[in-house]
Amino acid sequence: MMRALEDELFPSTPGKVKIDRAHAAAINRQFYRCFASTSTMFLWALFLIALTASYLSFQSFVDTSSRYFSASWGGLHWERQIRASARPRRADGYSVLVTGAAGFVGSHVSLALRKRGDGVVGLDNFNSYYDPSLKKARKALLHNHGIFVVEGDLNDARLLAKLFDVVPFSHVLHLAAQAGVRYAIENPSSYVHSNIAGLVTLLEACKSADPQPAIVWASSSSVYGLNDKVPFSESDRTDQPASLYAATKKAGEEITHTYNHIYGLSITGLRFFTVYGPWGRPDMAYFSFTRNILHGKPITVYRGKDGVDLARDFTYIDDIVKGCLGSLDTAQKSTGSGGKKHGPAQYRIYNLGNTSPVTVPTLVAILERHLKLKAKKNVVEMPGNGDVPFTHANISLARAELGYKPSTNLEAGLKKFVKWYLSYYGYGPRGGKSF
Repeated sequence: MMRALEDELFPSTPGKVKIDRAHAAAINRQFYRCFASTSTMFLWALFLIALTASYLSFQSFVDTSSRYFSASWGGLHWERQIRASARPRRADGYSVLVTGAAGFVGSHVSLALRKRGDGVVGLDNFNSYYDPSLKKARKALLHNHGIFVVEGDLNDARLLAKLFDVVPFSHVLHLAAQAGVRYAIENPSSYVHSNIAGLVTLLEACKSADPQPAIVWASSSSVYGLNDKVPFSESDRTDQPASLYAATKKAGEEITHTYNHIYGLSITGLRFFTVYGPWGRPDMAYFSFTRNILHGKPITVYRGKDGVDLARDFTYIDDIVKGCLGSLDTAQKSTGSGGKKHGPAQYRIYNLGNTSPVTVPTLVAILERHLKLKAKKNVVEMPGNGDVPFTHANISLARAELGYKPSTNLEAGLKKFVKWYLSYYGYGPRGGKSF
């Protein structure tokens, strides 16, 4: 029987030598060993694939968990901090979300709101446009006064939705923005990301909130652009921006008007005129002039065409704070809910300036007096970088409707700034400073 089977498996072929049975048995054994080896390899391959998949799944879990636990927002403790910070300390007090709270204007207004008993929650992304350590120091100052600042991006719709879910904010003070005229030449996309996309993300969150908050936000005097009519009034043309920064702020005014019209959001835009003072921005001229004068380095003073000195309507930070508070106090409630408009809503734009322009050489002379040092000046013609030769605010509308009345001139304001600067940076008798 076995022989017949072997003969069937290994038949004789006419004209060829018949295969030896012993040799055939050896081939048979090799075949089975090979098959067994292949099966084993297949099983090992399956095992390795399963092991790899398990590792990748575990790694994904670890990465997700890491992102969850390292996130700068979320969780019960975070929500308790938000609610405590947003809780008003006075009767009929506001609950205000302040974007850009670790910024120059944002930190000052947040402190003023807290001082009078309003609830304040801050939001800031702590970007590196200028030294983030200054922003961290402002955050620490706010923390010492019971103000919680969330570190997050204005374009994070999930974060904004969560904030409005945790707290029914009565007001939003939107001060976050990519600032600076000249930096737009180097990094234009940052202006679109922050000043346009970020604004839209915030407005989307506000129009979907229930209740909808009243919104006060920072536009800019730069929207007047190449307008040569002075002083600048809110009714003047603003369709000739001289810089991308100005264009994004003008776009912001058009966008906010649209959300007011469609969704019933109460919106007030504030056109700030060259804000200065303690805790200011290092990219501003008065700040960099002070630093360079103290270090014996030259400063660059620009002049307009035909040797005309540049002039700015310098506005002290305390006066800007008054204008922001006045805008919040006179803001009417939004008229929508759940993204639907139920009636016309308030829409306003105001200039906030000092209405007393001062030339840049005069600014330098005041700093020299307060620092008791002479500046090394390089006077050059203003390049085509988006700057305008002068600004001058007509503040009659803000005076009439907000009770806005600036009270600090440049001499007094720079004296306060220099005092803060010397204290904060630790300027020594030999002109050194410590950080």
